[in-house]
Amino acid sequence: MDRPLPPGPVPEALGAFLGHWSGTTHWEATAWSPAHTDAVEVAFATAAGGHAVAMTYRHTEPDGSCSEGVGIFAADPIHANTFWYHTTAAGMPLESRDRATWRDGTLTVERRRGSATVRHVLNARDGVLTHSAGLWRRHRNELVPLMTTVCQRVPSAPRD
Repeated sequence: MDRPLPPGPVPEALGAFLGHWSGTTHWEATAWSPAHTDAVEVAFATAAGGHAVAMTYRHTEPDGSCSEGVGIFAADPIHANTFWYHTTAAGMPLESRDRATWRDGTLTVERRRGSATVRHVLNARDGVLTHSAGLWRRHRNELVPLMTTVCQRVPSAPRD
């Protein structure tokens, strides 16, 4: 990069997501797992001088096992309301970037892997974070639900 970018637009666009969230994720039954509900903790924080937002998450399954991951939403400096999303889960390599779009307070991420597309839709309004994901089947023109997360904002601890 030739010169530093000015402070980024991400906090303004994604400001409603910033903070800590706690709730549940309901996973639909699949060929790999029966339907179940996990406890989930999610946090969003600004990063890279305001040009990105880091999302961390931790799912705790009913048997006590956990899975964690980190996602980064980086603003596209050329295309307004477009972000690039990179993600990794504990023990896994960083995945290729995916496009995310911002429209009317909703963030939509489409993660394409081969012929499959998983569509994530995130929204934060009135202290409630919702995140749904589904498998887009182009040949059938349908979205098959995979999971739905609903969280409440966790109040920040007072600072001394």
